[in-house]
Amino acid sequence: MNIAVRLMQKMKDRDIRLRLKIYRDKVELIRKRNLQAWDEQQLHTESLRLKQEAKSGTPLDELLVDAYALVCEAAKRTLGLQPYDVQIMAAIALHERFLVEQQTGEGKTLSAVMPAYLNALTGKGVHALTFNDYLAKRDAEWMGPIYRFLGVTVKSVQAGMNLSEKREAYAADITYVTAKEAGFDYLRDSIALEEIDTVHRPFHYVIVDEADSLLLDEARVPLVIAGEPGTSGDDGSRFAAVARQLEEEKHYDFDEFKRNVYLNEAGSAKVEELLGCGNLYESQNSHLLSTLNCALHAEWLLKKDVDYIIRDGKIELVDEYTGRVAENRHLPDGLQAALAAKEGLPFKNGGKILGTITLQHFLSLYPKICGMTATALASAIEFEEIYVLQVMPIPPNRPNRRIDHPHRIYTHKEAKFKALVQEISSIHATGRPILIGTSSVGESDMLAEALAAAGVPCNVLNAKNDAEEAAIIAKAGEIGAVTVSTNMAGRGVDIRLGGGDPEQAEIVAKLGGLYVIGTHVHQSVRIDNQLRGRSGRQGDPGASVFFVSLEDELMLRFGIDKELRDLRQEEALNESVLLSKIEHIQRVIMGQNFHIRQELNSYSDMVEEQRRLLYEERLKILKGEIPMSPAERRVRLYYIDKYWADHLAYASYIREGIHLTSLTNRNPIDEYHAQIIQAFEQIPEQINKETEKMLKKLGGSNDPAKWEELGLKSPPSTWTYIMSDQYTQYLQNPGSWGPGTLIAYWLRKMLRPVFGWKQF
Repeated sequence: MNIAVRLMQKMKDRDIRLRLKIYRDKVELIRKRNLQAWDEQQLHTESLRLKQEAKSGTPLDELLVDAYALVCEAAKRTLGLQPYDVQIMAAIALHERFLVEQQTGEGKTLSAVMPAYLNALTGKGVHALTFNDYLAKRDAEWMGPIYRFLGVTVKSVQAGMNLSEKREAYAADITYVTAKEAGFDYLRDSIALEEIDTVHRPFHYVIVDEADSLLLDEARVPLVIAGEPGTSGDDGSRFAAVARQLEEEKHYDFDEFKRNVYLNEAGSAKVEELLGCGNLYESQNSHLLSTLNCALHAEWLLKKDVDYIIRDGKIELVDEYTGRVAENRHLPDGLQAALAAKEGLPFKNGGKILGTITLQHFLSLYPKICGMTATALASAIEFEEIYVLQVMPIPPNRPNRRIDHPHRIYTHKEAKFKALVQEISSIHATGRPILIGTSSVGESDMLAEALAAAGVPCNVLNAKNDAEEAAIIAKAGEIGAVTVSTNMAGRGVDIRLGGGDPEQAEIVAKLGGLYVIGTHVHQSVRIDNQLRGRSGRQGDPGASVFFVSLEDELMLRFGIDKELRDLRQEEALNESVLLSKIEHIQRVIMGQNFHIRQELNSYSDMVEEQRRLLYEERLKILKGEIPMSPAERRVRLYYIDKYWADHLAYASYIREGIHLTSLTNRNPIDEYHAQIIQAFEQIPEQINKETEKMLKKLGGSNDPAKWEELGLKSPPSTWTYIMSDQYTQYLQNPGSWGPGTLIAYWLRKMLRPVFGWKQF
């Protein structure tokens, strides 16, 4: 097996070398198209010629050399930027729909301009999807002079824009926008009752920046559009109080990886006594059981300043990958209510879901997709499996001089923390800038306090002050700077030695460059590499090291030998076997997470297929492609939306309990598919029946006032949010409940009513 894997890798490496050779040859052709002697009018005329060629059907591959030469000249004249050969190579790979791996600081923003311009020549539009609104605005303004010089339009979309502003932005030749905002706009379009209320045009070509984050880490995140949120009938405080009265092991247990919590027999009896509800597992108590499980999850699994923060009296969820506030993110209603009750805060439910789409499914709507990131190779198999995207590593412009030190492994957290503070203090004394990546908001605050006590001033970048991120990260390379951050801080913002000042940069380079310290290793080695990559940009000197404790969550969860954990010493361990063990754990977890994502995709894929079938019919009606009167159009659109919302609610209800079918030797995914297919097949008949009844009521009237009177209108208000499913995936994933959990559940559910058991 290993021989086969090595052989396959050898063939892939050979293919990459051959393709890079082709790209270098093409770069030579582009360089030979020397346009220095051309005046502006000649350049404008050339751009116009390329547009005419593209629109008349000339393949873009045949126009690439001329188009890229034109962009290179325009970049030099407008911004004083001369693209490196490797940037042009990356640009060629992007046009060929590869996922390009370019190291931090290699100029991905400029690389993207070339394929964006080339594909915009067709007039069909190009989307450049960025990590946040700041980067969308920055990149559109920064690269704007190049596009305008060449006669193509560019705009950025920002959250909060009105309808006409967004329509104008999406009508531009090139649009910079976050993936989430583009997805939310698509959902808003999907419930519009008039074509004039839509903003998107047909999708064409997309360049995904920070592709690993959007295509993998957040790929399954469902974007949701819902009716106006209403007040919850039950604030959950009673269940929060019950949960707090239960004790671990005595009343409840965790699964192997502490991802789920469940009552044991004594816990069930205690809850029944506190709630006075009789048998908790009777069908009439199913809502009580569900609410209680949410309360247990919120109380014992969700940690303040790790999974969420409280800011301005509101709960704000923290993204597990970035360590920053996940803007506009919402847990499923039951869990969100339970968390609010735990913190003594008011809660409004999410409202009726009108439409939803995962980022993965949204991105698959683009006929042509490519992407770029600094860390892709570690997940190359997953990119190819899910998106049919091959990774193309582009060599750096200058060799990487960063020194990546082996992990420093300590027996316990206190020893690690003490060594960490000592290391930072001693390095800081030399003036060398330091960037520290922590695991949580709480840890970053705690480390900042310890450094202050040690006389080391620092800037803290975490979910509590993310608005200042760009300014803080830009200074992280200055002499004496110490920056404490959560994961992936400042993504999309370069850390320049000396803060961009040449004299300072020279001094910092002599000190060894930016020193990056990780206070833990992540489940994915790709996330670790993102932190490492903050140092050593463009051939700068730099170094990285990770401090690890055998008491870190990852080590406890996934198996460092117990006898080693019982050791306690202040010095770092020199066991080389531990380094390979940690690498093995990370590889295993990445594989597990890949399989979990594949399995969970199987649930959402079917719903997405159904949505597309219904949306295709809806779009034809909206655009008037199906002959109907205005009244028929309005009525049919209204009932399509109504029954689709009902179907989503039904699918969610089915999915919540479908994993239990595995106990009867039925495949939960097959069972889920069978049930929602059966439900979906009934929708056309329901739509037709209700449409017919409503048209009779209307009596053929095309008066909008009459439509309003009969309720044929859009919801008075809607809101969009991101459904955070990282805490509920294990409840829904059939592999997440171990045999012990399932047996205990069914013994309580089926046998207690028969035997009246109170305790085992």
